Amino acid sequence: MVGLDIAEVIGTIAFALSGFFVAVRDRLDLLGIFIASFLTALGGGILRDTVANRVPVTFSHLFPTILVILVLLVSIFLKLHYKDSIEKKFYFIISDSIGLVAFSISGALVGIIVGFNVFGVIMLGLATAVGGGVMRDILLNRIPVLLTSELYGSVAIIVSFVVYLCDLYGMRGYTSLSCIFFFGFGLRLLAYYKKWHLPKIG
Repeated sequence: MVGLDIAEVIGTIAFALSGFFVAVRDRLDLLGIFIASFLTALGGGILRDTVANRVPVTFSHLFPTILVILVLLVSIFLKLHYKDSIEKKFYFIISDSIGLVAFSISGALVGIIVGFNVFGVIMLGLATAVGGGVMRDILLNRIPVLLTSELYGSVAIIVSFVVYLCDLYGMRGYTSLSCIFFFGFGLRLLAYYKKWHLPKIG
């Protein structure tokens, strides 16, 4: 499926980049940077494929790992780690938001392909979108972004549900998926800059 492949590539590149920024910010060495980027970019997909009872794509194809390595090499070549804190924060939010929405779409599509119901599709989209970031943050002894950032997980749930609805009504084409992507990306950025949060108890 072309839409799934495109979402996978976009999500991998974006999350590899956001993992790179987090690793640089925490002053990890080269191996640490690779592990952080690898987990961020591919951890959610591994979790998704395991739940969907599929051989993880990362373990059956070299392309995802090569893509992560290329992103790291380009980032180092362009000296993105020397950008000041404001620029780095901007790049991180953009790349992380792109990865979040792209992997929400790809996770939801896999859920649809394997025949999950609406709950399964949403949960698989959520797991794909946030699973890698949660693994990275736990490894780095940080509170996962999922639990603190503005509507982070909520955006993944909304995007996954909209993908399910589009499939239900026969509108799972490239155009509709592109519209969902830009909708989710815009919603995430709007939530971040407007500081929207779900209600808290206590």
